[in-house]
Amino acid sequence: MKQQQEPGIVGPGKGGELAINGPLADRIDALHGRLGVRGRVVLAQLPLTITVCLVVAAAAVFSPATLASDMFRTALLAHTAVFAACLAVPWERLPPGASAVIAVLDCVAIGFTREAGGTAFNVLSLLLVFPVIWLSVRRHRYMLFLAVVGAVLSTVLPTAVAGSAAQAPGAMIRTIFLPLVMSAIAVTAYAVAGIVLRQRQRLLHSERELAQTLAENVRRQRLLDAVLAAVGIGVWVVDAEGRTVLTNKAMQADPALAALTGEAGDGGLFLADRSSPVLPHRSPVARAISGATISDELYWVGDPADQGQQRAYSVGAHGIRGGEGKDGGSVLTFVDVTGLISALEAKDNFVATVSHELRTPLTSILGYLELVLDEPGHEEIQAELLVVHRNAQHLLGLVNDLIAVASERMELSLEDTDLAKLLTEVVDSTIAKAAANGLELTLDVEQPMPARVDPNRIRQVFGNLLSNALKYSQEGGRITARARREGPELVCSITDSGVGMSAEELDQAFTKFFRSARSRETAIPGAGLGLPVSKTIIEAHGGSIRLDSTPGAGTTATFTIPCAD
Repeated sequence: MKQQQEPGIVGPGKGGELAINGPLADRIDALHGRLGVRGRVVLAQLPLTITVCLVVAAAAVFSPATLASDMFRTALLAHTAVFAACLAVPWERLPPGASAVIAVLDCVAIGFTREAGGTAFNVLSLLLVFPVIWLSVRRHRYMLFLAVVGAVLSTVLPTAVAGSAAQAPGAMIRTIFLPLVMSAIAVTAYAVAGIVLRQRQRLLHSERELAQTLAENVRRQRLLDAVLAAVGIGVWVVDAEGRTVLTNKAMQADPALAALTGEAGDGGLFLADRSSPVLPHRSPVARAISGATISDELYWVGDPADQGQQRAYSVGAHGIRGGEGKDGGSVLTFVDVTGLISALEAKDNFVATVSHELRTPLTSILGYLELVLDEPGHEEIQAELLVVHRNAQHLLGLVNDLIAVASERMELSLEDTDLAKLLTEVVDSTIAKAAANGLELTLDVEQPMPARVDPNRIRQVFGNLLSNALKYSQEGGRITARARREGPELVCSITDSGVGMSAEELDQAFTKFFRSARSRETAIPGAGLGLPVSKTIIEAHGGSIRLDSTPGAGTTATFTIPCAD
């Protein structure tokens, strides 16, 4: 049978009992949780019963005559009967609040005990505090009413039974003032119990929220641990001072990476050339904790003297924002790209080897074609021979571009040259083709612009950039070629009003063999080598090249090279 809950002292414990914070309260809460309704009634009655036993012991020592009083014995018998009722009555089967009768009977029994003891035992009125408080803190208003009724009965009934109202002038005063005092105590206990209950409820609510937050944090921590263990990249978390907070298994299992988190720090890092050490203030950790964001930067780890054992890593770093906007450290990632680098090198070596093998027969073919073209008697196939010669020249140029981008080194024949004159010549040779495509090609240059460059290579760059502008501009568009001097540098740009490029396409524009989706969809000719070759040529001259573009609004290709000394 399901136990009936007894509305005892309010609180979160069983039976609505009030729970007070603290170690002792925790033990009491635990005890109440194990007790049934009957046990809790007995426990509530036990303090008064023990106190009455002590009173009896004191009376036996100091006032033996009191024990001989029939009325006193009757009162003690009443206390015993009440305690026995607490033990014997199956309170769990009775309606909630039925045990309140015990407290009312306690009040009556205390009144008779005090009355039987005479003036010397008037202090026993203080025992009313036990039942009055027991009733008041039950957080039911009718219980508060019963507490007042019990206090009144404790004075009225004994006086009426003893018939001592006339002989005791103070009896009427006690009849009035004692219930008033007990009523004040009852109301105070009722109010304090409410305050304690609300405070406890708030604490329990906060405790539940804290427990939920802790459980969520534990869940997230387990999730983070699982993610860090599952990913195959090294993860290194450092605080704002650069000290290690945590590393994942991939970081710990890689000896090269594990060394970075030790006492040596990241002194084992080398730049992309595999031999130049990374300076301490330029290390990924130092830059990360200073607030910098690192994305896909290439570093090598290992002894440069044994490059076969070196490992290549793509490093990224993202800051952790701390409280109040302060920097809370950084998360660094290390992706092993040694295999990818080796594959790219193998591809470049293959392309370079094949290109070299193709260039030799192409050169021979062009030589023999030129001999045939110079000899008379081939006038009837002159046009066809010129087509073959032109395509062979184009193929040889493509092979030379492959060799250039594969080696990433460019052999230059530097000469003192007027850059403005070079650009003018290329523009003049392109005007006719631009006009045929319905495009306006304009030139805006400063005269002169002396530079020490390889004229053929710079002419090739101008040709590549103008060729792209022509291919990606629509009829009626405008192309502008500019060249000017800015301090110690010469700045050249080709601007078109064509289709433009997206941010993703700009990121890949200088990648070998890259072609935009539009160029593939519209079958615009090209091999994706013009911009990479141009970049290699410009960087070989000590300059730089960049693209600025907006989809649908055109593109500007700009390169800078040093002026002639």
